[in-house]
Amino acid sequence: MSLSYLPWHRPTEWGARPCLRDDREELTYDQFAARVAAAAEQFAELGIERGSVVAIMLPNRIELLTAIVAAWRLGAAATPINPMFTEAEAAYQIEDADAALVIVADGAVATAGRPRLVVDDIRIAPDGVPPAPVEASDVALLIYTSGSTGKPKGVILTQSNITAMTSMLDGALHLNADDHCLLVLPLFHMNAICVSFLATMRGGGQLSILERYHPTEFLRAVQTLRPTYFSAVPTIYSHLLSLPPETVADTSSIRFAICGAAPASEELLRGVEERFGFPLLEGYGLTECTCVATANPLDGPRKVGTVGIALPGQTIGIMTPDGSLAPAGERGEIVIRGDNVMQGYLGRPEATAETLRGGWLHTGDVGILDEDGYLRIVDRIKDMIIRGGENIYPKEIEAVLAHHPAVMDVAVVGQPHPTYGEVPVAYVARHPQRSVTVEDLRAACAELLTKVKVPAEITILDALPKNPVGKIDKPSLRRLAASTTTTSSLTQGI
Repeated sequence: MSLSYLPWHRPTEWGARPCLRDDREELTYDQFAARVAAAAEQFAELGIERGSVVAIMLPNRIELLTAIVAAWRLGAAATPINPMFTEAEAAYQIEDADAALVIVADGAVATAGRPRLVVDDIRIAPDGVPPAPVEASDVALLIYTSGSTGKPKGVILTQSNITAMTSMLDGALHLNADDHCLLVLPLFHMNAICVSFLATMRGGGQLSILERYHPTEFLRAVQTLRPTYFSAVPTIYSHLLSLPPETVADTSSIRFAICGAAPASEELLRGVEERFGFPLLEGYGLTECTCVATANPLDGPRKVGTVGIALPGQTIGIMTPDGSLAPAGERGEIVIRGDNVMQGYLGRPEATAETLRGGWLHTGDVGILDEDGYLRIVDRIKDMIIRGGENIYPKEIEAVLAHHPAVMDVAVVGQPHPTYGEVPVAYVARHPQRSVTVEDLRAACAELLTKVKVPAEITILDALPKNPVGKIDKPSLRRLAASTTTTSSLTQGI
C-alpha cells in the first residue's frame, strides 16, 4: 500500500521541497511531518488512540490538514465539520461520529460536551514518538453527506479507499513533483481533501490553501503563486466567466482545471476554456466512492455533455430495474465498483446494505454510457418528476435553460398539482451583465421540449440557494415550490 500522502512515508529526497502554504505560513515536507508528529503526540496525551475519532471544525488552513494526518498517525479517524454549522448541526455530527476530541478555532465554540483543543494551542515541536503502523483497514475519514434526504450520514472511508483514490487520480491526471495545486474548495468536503490535498501529496507536489473564495482574489493568487491545476465547482467558474472583460490575469501556468460536484453547461465549459486558456475537465463522483468516479481525460477526447470515462481501477455500469447491466445507449442507474468504494454508513446497516447491494455502489443517479465508455448524467432518481404517470427528468429541462446566454444557474423541481400529481417548475439565476424575461425562457423551452416538459412556472432570482459544498439546494426549492402553488401557476404550459 503506497502511503506517500502520509508525511512519514514520503521519499526522503522530498524533505526540503515546498509542501503546504496558506496566508499565515509555508511548510516544507519535513516541516509538515514535524508538525504532524507534534500534534499526534498532543492528541495521544488527550486520549486519542487507534479507533478514536477526531472532529475538526476549522476554516481552510494548514492546521486543519495537520490535524487530519495527526489522527492517522495514531490509527485514529478524522471527521471534518463545516465551520459555518450552527451549534445544533455541529453537535449532531460530533455525537454521531462519537468524537473523542474536537479541534476548534476558539474556546467559545460549542463541542457537544466533548473535549476541545483550540487551534492556536496545537503543539508544533515534536519529541520524536514514532507513529503507529497504519493498516489498510483503518478508518481514515468520516465524511458526512449533505443530508438532502434526511439526517446526514457518516460515510466510512478507510486508508485503503484513500490509497486507491489517490492512485487513480495521479494516474488519470499525471500528477508529479512539478505540480502545484491551488485549493479553493472547503476542506470539510472530499473533493478538497482528496483531489487537491492527498493526490498532490502522493505525487510530491505542493499545495496552496485559500481560506475563502473571491473571483478577483483567486485570479490574483493564480498569477502570483503560478499553480498548475485546481479543482472547483460550476458556480466558481460562472463567477470567473462573469468578470468584466477588462479583468485579466496570467493563467498560463495552469495545465488543467477540474469541474465537478454539480452539472456544468456546455457554454460554461467552453467559455472558461476560451477566456482563460486551459482545459477544463468535467468529472463525476460522490463521497461514497471517495470522491471521483469518472472524468473527461486530460490526454484523450473530451466529450462536452458527458462527465468522461471511468478512472483507472473503477468499473462503471448502468443497471436496469431488474438488476441487469444495460447496453451502451440505454439509461438506468449508475453503479460503481472499485477499491475506492466506501465501507458503508456509520451506524446505518440497512442504508449500507441498500446502497452496496449486489457488490455495486448504487449512486441513485440515472445515466447513459456511450459506446466509448463516456458517461452522461440524466438525472437523480429522486429528482424525477412524475406528471400524470409520465417520467420527466429535470436535467433535460435544465440543459435547455442553461443554454440561454443570460442564464447563470438553473434548477427544475416538481410542484404539487391536484390533477397531474406534480408539474415541473424552474428557478433561474440571471447572468449579472445580461437581461432576460420569463417569456424569453418559456419560448426557448417550447422550441426544444414537448409541452409537458415546459415549466409550468419560471421564477427569476438574483441567486439560487446553495448548500455548503456549492451545489444548488433543491430541497429548499422544492419547499418553495410547494408553498407558492397557485391556480394560475398550475395552468401555465399545460
